[in-house]
Amino acid sequence: MKKKGRNLLAAFRQTFLTLQNMTPQAEAEAEIQLNAASARYSYNPILRWNPQVEDYFIKAYGSLHFAQISKALTRPSCYSCIRVNTLKSTSDAVIEKLQEIMRKSGSQNDVVGINLKENKPSNDIDLDMVEKQSSLQNESITKCQIPGLEYVVFVKGSGPHEIDYGYLPDKPPKEVLVSRKCAEAVLRGAQVYVPGIMACSSHVEEGDLVAVSVAVEQPFPDGGWGLGITRGTVLQGLPTDPYHFERHGLYIGQGTTMLSRAGIFRASQGIAVDMNNRVFKLPSFYDVLEGEIFLQNLPSIIAAHALDPQKGERILDMCAAPGGKTTAIAILMKDEGEVIAADRSHNKVIDIQKLAAELGLTCITTYKLDALKAVRKRNGSSDMTTLCCNKDNNDVVNQRSDSGPLGNGVTSTTFVGSNADTTFKENVSNEKANERTYTSKADIRKNTRRMRNGPGRNQSLGGRVENSKGFLPNSFDRVLLDAPCSALGLRPRLFAGEETIESLRNHGKYQRRMFDQAVQLVRPGGVLVYSTCTINPGENEALVRYALDTYKFLSLAPQHPRIGGAGLVGRCEFPDGYVEEWLRPGEEELVQRFDPSSQLDTIGFFIAKFAVGPKDDI
Repeated sequence: MKKKGRNLLAAFRQTFLTLQNMTPQAEAEAEIQLNAASARYSYNPILRWNPQVEDYFIKAYGSLHFAQISKALTRPSCYSCIRVNTLKSTSDAVIEKLQEIMRKSGSQNDVVGINLKENKPSNDIDLDMVEKQSSLQNESITKCQIPGLEYVVFVKGSGPHEIDYGYLPDKPPKEVLVSRKCAEAVLRGAQVYVPGIMACSSHVEEGDLVAVSVAVEQPFPDGGWGLGITRGTVLQGLPTDPYHFERHGLYIGQGTTMLSRAGIFRASQGIAVDMNNRVFKLPSFYDVLEGEIFLQNLPSIIAAHALDPQKGERILDMCAAPGGKTTAIAILMKDEGEVIAADRSHNKVIDIQKLAAELGLTCITTYKLDALKAVRKRNGSSDMTTLCCNKDNNDVVNQRSDSGPLGNGVTSTTFVGSNADTTFKENVSNEKANERTYTSKADIRKNTRRMRNGPGRNQSLGGRVENSKGFLPNSFDRVLLDAPCSALGLRPRLFAGEETIESLRNHGKYQRRMFDQAVQLVRPGGVLVYSTCTINPGENEALVRYALDTYKFLSLAPQHPRIGGAGLVGRCEFPDGYVEEWLRPGEEELVQRFDPSSQLDTIGFFIAKFAVGPKDDI
C-alpha cells in the first residue's frame, strides 16, 4: 500500500513539474488536450433520426428550422408549469407556500426568462400581456398573465450549466453510465436509481463523486438500433473503452454515489447516485402541496381550455390516462357535470381514479374502454338510461340498469354531494368484508406504507375498474381525443431513430380510426378537440385534412386562449408516390402548433378544435 502511495505521489509531482516547465509546443498540445476533454465532458447531444424520417421533416419545416427543433428536443423546458386546483386553493396562496418551501430548503434557482410569444407574428396574442409577463421575469415563481390562465404558475429552473468533472490528463473522473430513459428523467429533475445504471468505473465506493453520462442507442450493421454495451461493464474513461466515443458530449451532471459498485449491481431498487450538480436545474415537486397543485405542460392545459367545458355538461375524455386533462376539465366545470374518463389500460384507469381522489373531484367517472370500440350501436330504446341527479339533494344518486347510465353494459354508481365520500367508504368496506375474512402479509405491508406516506394518491378509495361496451352516438356535449401518438414532441429526448416513415403512417391510420369513433359520439352543436404531443404533420395537419374532407358537418373553430403558432399548409409527396395533404390557406390560423424551438419553450404539441354541425347527411 505504501509503495502504491509513493508511486501516485511521484506521478503527481512529475505532472506538476511538467506543467510548470512546458515548451510552447507542449503547452499548445496540453491546451488542445484540455479543450478536447472539455468538449467531451459536456452536454451537447445530437438527436439521431431515421434518414427517411429526417428528409420528411426537412421538407415540412426546412433544414434550419428542423435543426433547431431537433436541438430543442434534447433539452428540457427551463421552467415547470403548475396547474393550481382552484377548488382547493388559489395561485397567490400556492405561490406564497412555494416561496416559503424554497426559503426553508435554501434552494436558489438561476432565473431564465419565459417568453410567452411565438416566433411568427400571426398569433393573436395580446402584446400588452406579453410585456406584463416579461416584467415578471426577475421572479423565480410567477403567475401566468394570459387571461383565463391565472391559475397557472411558472417555477423557473436554469441551464445548461458547465460542470467541472475534475478531469486531469490521463486521469479521467470516476463515472456512471445510465440508460437513455434514466437520463431523460434525470434531466427533468429525477435522481439516478439502481435499475437505470448500465455501467460503472471500477473501485467506485459509497460517497464517491462521479460523472454521470448517457448510453444512447447506436446504429447496428443490420440497420437496427441498440446498445453495444452489457450491464455491469467496467468503464475506464479512456479511448480503449468500447463505449468511449459514444459518450462524447453526453454528460448530464455530477453526483454522489449512495452505493458501492458492487452494491449498485447487486441491489434491485433504490437511489444509486444523488445528483447534486446538474446540467439543468429544475425544481422537484414530489410530495409538494399534494391535492393543491398538479405538474402539467402548458399546451396540455391549453387543450383543456380549447374544449371550453361548461357546468352541467356531459364530456368524454377518450384516451384519458394519466388524467391530467380529465381533471383540468373537471376543475374548469367547477366539478359540476359529468366527465367520463376512458382508457384501455386497467392500471391507468386506476391512476386516473387516484388523481381524481387526490384533487377532491367527484364528477369524474372512469371506465376501461378501447377508444377504437367507443361507439355502441343502438339495440332498442332501452339501450340508454338517462342519469338524473337532483341538484338540491346531497344524497348519493344510484343509477342502475342492465346497460348502465352510459349505455356501457355495466352497473355504475355516480356520487353527488357532500355525503358521497361517506357512502363510498361504507360500500368499499362492505365489499372488502364479503371478499375474505383474513389479511395477507402483502396487504399489511401495503397498509403500513399508506399510513407512513400519509394522505394522497396512495390513500385514494379507487381500485375497481368498470369495463365499458361503448357509448351511444350523439351522447356527449364535448369530446376530447388526446390521441396516442409517436410522442416526438416530448422533451428531453435523446433518441428518435426508432420511428420510420411506415410507423409514422401507421400512427396516422390508428388516429383516424379513433377519430371516426369520436365524431359519432359528439351531439350536433357540440365540440370535438383533437390533440397530440408530436411534431409529425402526418398525425396533426393530415388528420385535420382527413376530418374536414370526410365529415362535411365538421368545421374548424377558433381556440381561446391562442398562444401556439400556425399549422402547416401544403402537402408532401413521398418517393413511393404517396401524397400527404395538410392544411389549406386560411385554415392554419385555426389550429395551434406548439414548436419546441420557439420562445415559449414548451413541448411539441398540436391542437385542433372542431365545431359539430347537423348530421343529417350521415
